[in-house]
Amino acid sequence: MSPSDEIWSAVTPEASRRLLAAAVESFAELGYHGTSTRHIAAGAGMSAGALYVHYRTKADLLFRIALLVHESVLEALRGSVEGVPGHARRVRALMYAFARWHARHHRAARVIQNELGALEDEHARRIAALRRRVRALLHDEVQAGVAAGAFDVADVAGTSRALASLAIDVCRWYRPEGPSSPEEIGALTAHLAARILRCEDGAA
Repeated sequence: MSPSDEIWSAVTPEASRRLLAAAVESFAELGYHGTSTRHIAAGAGMSAGALYVHYRTKADLLFRIALLVHESVLEALRGSVEGVPGHARRVRALMYAFARWHARHHRAARVIQNELGALEDEHARRIAALRRRVRALLHDEVQAGVAAGAFDVADVAGTSRALASLAIDVCRWYRPEGPSSPEEIGALTAHLAARILRCEDGAA
């Protein structure tokens, strides 16, 4: 199973899962507005009419992809700090997971970053709420570290946004054939985050 397939693994039935994966590929290649339902159905090896058995519209497909992507990110970030002691170690773990996720799932992540504006209003509000929860995880860890004197940061909100951008932007340039693995990118991003926060590598 490829990393991207992991995001859709719980989607049933199997035809719905195939359509999601095909939609990501079509949106990545042609953009949301350049993709037709025929493109998606063909990519899934199905007839054009079969898509409507599983999804009401192309917009519903995009929303489902965005929902699963953000839920996957949240799960990865929460799991990364579970049981991890120390402010510096927690932020490094969070940033490692954040950047690694965006490398492993770069195609789906890039689609979401590029096509968020195509979401319908109600869908956009639900995804915005999930994005706030993702940002809050990082913000709260940085704020806690500053309060404890572990980080030297003048602007918690601005620094948290910069750290989030550092991890998210990985999806824009990462290529599997490149010189660095997702794990190496995660480790570098964690190291850079520690430098931004002005904490020592060995600090708790």
